Amino acid sequence: MTTIFDRVPLDQLRRRTSEKWRHYPPDVLPLFVAEMDVPQSEPVIDAVTDAMRRGDTGYPSGHGYAEAMASFAAQRWDWTVDVAGTRTLPDVMTGAVEVLRLLTGPGDAVVINPPVYPPFTSFVRSADRAVVDAPLGSDGRLDLDALDHAFGQATTGRRRAAYLLCHPHNPTGTLHTAEELRAVGELARRHGVRVVADEIHAPLVVEGPDRFVPTTTQIPDAIALHSASKAFNLAGLRSAVAVPGPDAVADLARLPVIVGHGVSHLGAIAQTAAYRECGPWLDELLRGLAQNQQLVSRLLADRLPAARWSPPAGTYFAWIDLRAVPAVRAGEDPARLALVRGRVAVSSGPTFGAQGAGFVRLNLAASTSTLTEAVDRLARGLGG
Repeated sequence: MTTIFDRVPLDQLRRRTSEKWRHYPPDVLPLFVAEMDVPQSEPVIDAVTDAMRRGDTGYPSGHGYAEAMASFAAQRWDWTVDVAGTRTLPDVMTGAVEVLRLLTGPGDAVVINPPVYPPFTSFVRSADRAVVDAPLGSDGRLDLDALDHAFGQATTGRRRAAYLLCHPHNPTGTLHTAEELRAVGELARRHGVRVVADEIHAPLVVEGPDRFVPTTTQIPDAIALHSASKAFNLAGLRSAVAVPGPDAVADLARLPVIVGHGVSHLGAIAQTAAYRECGPWLDELLRGLAQNQQLVSRLLADRLPAARWSPPAGTYFAWIDLRAVPAVRAGEDPARLALVRGRVAVSSGPTFGAQGAGFVRLNLAASTSTLTEAVDRLARGLGG
């Protein structure tokens, strides 16, 4: 059965000029960066095209984007977002840094959960904040004992501190439960740590028993960052919205107005259309992701049986444990072997933190033929 990912031929994809298709030579199959191999949704194409034809390429105004996000949140997660308390920002990571600056001072600490999205470390350090690790548990879930210890370390000397939470977690695809979030909130309150949640992958939850639970519904003084860019393949048309919990509204209101000056009007137009009109497109995408998860599970079992991977609840990534592969046991980086020998590009596990050694992250948002070829190349590169 074909999916939405099978509609754009590989030769057409290779005419794209984004990082995914220009970073490596043409003989490399790219499955590393977070871009999806899909046709863009028609409502987004129409919205951006109409804006260009009208010359509507100025500065953003009003709350239309936040209102669209709130409507989407109500439909998808039964979450009531108070639009008046939100702030529109240029993108999620820029927004996260500005919120961290709001809640902490230079030299203060920010706790993260490696293995985690690499910009968490680089952006936090660029903001003159120290990084404190609270690694995920061996089951890929939040380790509350590790968080308790990290929060204590981060607040040594009664300094302010924050916790940058990734939900759903990238690269593992783990969805944090309401119980886990409440436990995090209790720990944070006990230590005086503020929670900032990157929820950019929230719409990308495949059908199953797990549901996305917004962080601010469980941690009232948290601030969450949302965007349609990942779920609707709009990385080049960025925009984001910061949503405060009920006890953080006054904090977010203190964010300097200038922080929102970098918002792209066309980005907001595109993402507003995605949130308001592209629900059916997203549902089709999620069905395709579920099929691709099943496909890659079968392929790995058949062609690289030493690999260990469980399909995630969220994101469009496969976080694959290759530590049992002989070459990896001998100390080789599986991503390097995959690239050099197999000519397939995947993300190297250690870039997500030391805990990622022996792992790779593979992008599942690709066609049946591309994923089949990618696993073949991965197995060839690793000697599987």
